[in-house]
Amino acid sequence: MKLYKIIILVYLVSGNLNTSWGQDTGTVDFVNPLIGTSTQGFMEGRDGGGTMPCVGTPFAMTNFLAQTRQNKISRMPYAYEDNTIHGFMATHQPTVWMGDYGYVSVMPQTGELKLLPEERAMSFSHENEIVRPYYYAVDMGEKKSESIKGEITASSRCGMFQFTFPQSEASHIIIQGINNSENKKDFQGYVNIDYENGEITGYNPERMSSHLGPKLNNFKGYFIIQIDKSFDSFGTWNSFRNEPQVKVEGTEQYGARMGAYVSFKTVEGEKVKVRIATSFISIEQARINLSKEISGWDFEKLKETTRDIWEENLNRIEVEGVSDDEKTIFYTALFHTMLFPREFSEYGKYYSPFDDKIHEGTSYNDYSLWDTFRALHPLLHFTHPERVSPMIQSLLQMYEEGGWMPKWPNPTYSNIMTGTHADAVIGDAYVKGFRDYDIDLAYEAMRKNAMLPPPCDTEKHWGDRDEGTQYEARGGLTYYHALGYVAADKTRESVTRTVEFGIDDFAIAQVAKDLGKMDDYDRLMHNSKNYKNLFNPQTGFLNAKKFDGTWHENEQEGFTEGGRWTYLFGAMHDIEGMIALYGGKEKFAEKLNENFEGRHYRHDNEPGHHYAYLFDYCGQPWKTQELIRKHTSSENFRNHPIGINGNDDCGQMSAWYVFGVLGFYPVTPATDVFALGAPQFPEITMNLVHNGKPKTFKIIAHGLSERNMYVQSVKLDNTVLKTPFISYSQIMEGNTLEFYMGRKPNKNAFSE
Repeated sequence: MKLYKIIILVYLVSGNLNTSWGQDTGTVDFVNPLIGTSTQGFMEGRDGGGTMPCVGTPFAMTNFLAQTRQNKISRMPYAYEDNTIHGFMATHQPTVWMGDYGYVSVMPQTGELKLLPEERAMSFSHENEIVRPYYYAVDMGEKKSESIKGEITASSRCGMFQFTFPQSEASHIIIQGINNSENKKDFQGYVNIDYENGEITGYNPERMSSHLGPKLNNFKGYFIIQIDKSFDSFGTWNSFRNEPQVKVEGTEQYGARMGAYVSFKTVEGEKVKVRIATSFISIEQARINLSKEISGWDFEKLKETTRDIWEENLNRIEVEGVSDDEKTIFYTALFHTMLFPREFSEYGKYYSPFDDKIHEGTSYNDYSLWDTFRALHPLLHFTHPERVSPMIQSLLQMYEEGGWMPKWPNPTYSNIMTGTHADAVIGDAYVKGFRDYDIDLAYEAMRKNAMLPPPCDTEKHWGDRDEGTQYEARGGLTYYHALGYVAADKTRESVTRTVEFGIDDFAIAQVAKDLGKMDDYDRLMHNSKNYKNLFNPQTGFLNAKKFDGTWHENEQEGFTEGGRWTYLFGAMHDIEGMIALYGGKEKFAEKLNENFEGRHYRHDNEPGHHYAYLFDYCGQPWKTQELIRKHTSSENFRNHPIGINGNDDCGQMSAWYVFGVLGFYPVTPATDVFALGAPQFPEITMNLVHNGKPKTFKIIAHGLSERNMYVQSVKLDNTVLKTPFISYSQIMEGNTLEFYMGRKPNKNAFSE
């Protein structure tokens, strides 16, 4: 058995990861960013969490972290199993299945100059790590006399590293400006050393997902690296086919795998600080970002400032009556919901990877929309209402600059996943009253998704991650309109597309209705029912159908990341329609039971995240309560590196957990209805903003215990709820939601 597996098994058997380090003084100190960093899943064949122990402010443009491996698509820069560090990195990789872009890294070193990552790597132990959202520290090196301590703190666009060196006649800082050893395209980075000012500047144009989208001639990740110690010697280096070529006196370098280095003498315990400023606009803008975010060299001040920002953000939801372990799992999940979409603008300006130009305004990027439309974006309505409209406006800017709203920008079009779920995100926010963006433009962009097939729609099969510059939008939409379903022999993932196009059509329809566009509303609502055309009464499932109307011979054909069980209850926008189609509430509940009892439900992926709540709609809410207890438990969420069952997908998995703990969930986008589950903590306070004023919404679970998982009754401000549902407006206008819990199901807990 490999050492890392032994280490993880020890943690799983013996208890929690150390999350305190003797300084639990605030909510942020309960966050354990190591949760989800293991590449291992909860069982063989399952994915790890795909998270990283990044340092910075909420929704930071650049993430700063220790790099334990060369990252690429399917490989994060930090993995818990690794035992060496070869860089301290400024990264923009959002999640494991997406690529990094415009990154840069530095690494401290003593002794013989070693430049390549695998040569300069230093060993470390997790016992010697401190990991916080605002601070990271690690001791590196096998011999204490040669060890180097690395520390990180950061803001949104800039970071500060602090390296504590041993006594050495030859200490170094290695800069890796680009590491393009595997990309399909030849990206050439640049680095320049300004000896007099103690500064290294440069840019990295690499985009690991570049083969999936359009060419961007002007894209660059610019950086400024400043060191608070003068250096005795310096140079640049370039590695061709992994053979380093060192230019001892060179001050600038171009290349695909290259960087720079500076050398100096150090005394025992000497601290050397490094400031890194990043920008997608220019070196000059990086300098502006640095002046606004890190004006001096006070490491502790920046650390405390960033800590205070996290403390305020995390305290927007307060929990009481729980163990430290439960608190850590909850606040780490909440932390993961505050990372993406990332800020992409730089003090009133932004580079657009959709038209390759600089614009005025605010911008966000890295939207994992196929995942996050379900729970992450609805959660932001409560936790970060000030960011909701700017995030929507950013999607609309992408539409104006590129012609379509994106499905998964990384940072431009990538043709990844199905559906156009920006429609659901906008429709949901619109219905809940978020309107501070160009509404006419929003409707135009959504309507284009719904009504206009992409070019050459009938000539392509639209596979996921097909390479090229043509944006897919809704591939197969021609058949969806003409046949009432996406044809399996013409378009890949046909069943999923049919279901998800319907979800988005429903969301757009709600906006159309409010705007008085009733012809559009009627057509969109009609189209949103197209999933019914794929219900096969002989199998009892949604099955793929060919262009000629015959059923596909493979009953598992036509699905995205799943099979026929994964999407059987996928029409979240038409639950009453599904219930009628499947034979009424009783038979619908029987099929739901079969889904869960037969272990067909996969919590480690997103399509079924609303399934547990569907029992509310067919008269069996106690089943929902059982399942929420089950799936918010250690079965899916733990205080360990193997701590998230499946990829966190930019906060969606964590947002599901947060809603599960709160006791309600947004099943259908573009409505204000939440289905009730049951709170998992005795007392929760949501610190909200309503009509521009602060307010609190308290959730209390009377009598909650390990056995008392069932809701006996629910009161909102002393009024008994007659159905297992609550509206967004009731939450925003209410004060206290009280659940009375018991050991046995109360089948009459909700009675009209």
